[in-house]
Amino acid sequence: MFDYRNNLKRILMKTDGDDKSLKNSLVAIKTIINMADDKPDNFKSKPNKIKPKNIAQQNHANKEVRNLILQLANLIENPGDKNAKNASLSALHKLTFEPGVGKNYGNALGKLDQAIQKSTPTSEAVNKKIFEDAMKPKEKIKRDYRKGQRYTVIRLVSGADLINDNGDTVYTVKESQVHPLNLKTGDIVEALEDKANPNYEAEILRVVGFRKMRKRDYDEVEEFKYGVVQGNTGSFAITRNIRGEKLKIRGKSVVIPVDSSYYQGENIHIEDGSIVDLAWYSGDVRLKKNPADAVQIRWIYQTEQPKRVQNTKKKKEKTVSNEELTKLDMDLHYQRVGIAIGDNQNEAMLESIVTRYNGIPIPIDAFEGKKKVIENQIKDLDIVILVTAFAAHDSTWNIREFSSKYGAKFAVSSSKGYQSFERALYRAENGLPAYEGNQTIKYEIQN
Repeated sequence: MFDYRNNLKRILMKTDGDDKSLKNSLVAIKTIINMADDKPDNFKSKPNKIKPKNIAQQNHANKEVRNLILQLANLIENPGDKNAKNASLSALHKLTFEPGVGKNYGNALGKLDQAIQKSTPTSEAVNKKIFEDAMKPKEKIKRDYRKGQRYTVIRLVSGADLINDNGDTVYTVKESQVHPLNLKTGDIVEALEDKANPNYEAEILRVVGFRKMRKRDYDEVEEFKYGVVQGNTGSFAITRNIRGEKLKIRGKSVVIPVDSSYYQGENIHIEDGSIVDLAWYSGDVRLKKNPADAVQIRWIYQTEQPKRVQNTKKKKEKTVSNEELTKLDMDLHYQRVGIAIGDNQNEAMLESIVTRYNGIPIPIDAFEGKKKVIENQIKDLDIVILVTAFAAHDSTWNIREFSSKYGAKFAVSSSKGYQSFERALYRAENGLPAYEGNQTIKYEIQN
């Protein structure tokens, strides 16, 4: 090895205090040191190289950090959104599994976890969500493009006659076909003969218009809607409806006895508390002496799901579970509740909520664009709940308009969730704001 000590002594002895001499000496010293650096290759310092395994780990960690940042950004844009919260929590939990992250940032990540879980929707977020849902492109509706012959409807006590332009009855359709369409005398419909179905003479395709008819051309029918069946088996009777209004015929209060055995069937049954529509011909001569002979039950509303004997154990467990659910302090008293959803999405669950509070669920097609059809669906309802997640934009305003026109209580559920719909029902029944938003609304719980 080169001995540089004597050379350094000579340089230092000859170095003066001026800048030029100091600089020259510094250059000479660096040269000597470089000459002395003759260590073998094994002893020379080598740059630290990151192993391929460590590079892969670092890349994976960076990926998880980037994912967490993106999910948190989405949550900030949509405060309280359930999907955004779940995605953020998932990204956070994945990041904690990276080596060293949990140890170095455990406390900070724990606080972030709690902050994410406490995220609640703001009024701006709710309004934004409602607007975005309303502006979503309307899904294509499956339309029936078949063309049928046009007929005029003549309403019967049960069912209806379809007559041609000459006044001749071509088909007689059943109440099960008439009631869902809410057909009235004078409605013009398109229908086709249904040879394949032994239960129906014709299939009604659509309502296409209305014409006013002379009273002498048909027998006028009167009706009593939402009558309540009361009594015990063998002695059922109807005296009033769900609003407490008495059943009156020609100005006199009457009692209509009901033979429950006559109406029992697979999907039809009469019991205490059943809700029915009654109808009779205004000119029936039997109304004077014995009105009960002239009055018929036109429609039976299903306010409960049919009870099944099978799987008794499972049914019992499910009943107990339903009873354990928190119940709001609300009783709908068999009011008709329109559920504006469309395409039967989540219909069964929403109907069960209405039934749970003693209401009569009536689905409304919220994808239907024709104002006349929507109006016919809403005009006889007591309450209308609009689920904005499943409603077409143009139908949304029509549903709101006709609810106001016919005095139906109205509220909006921004999602198809159980609690969101239940609370909307509570607000409608109690005259509270239609939209919950970020305002504080007290929902009373049933004791």
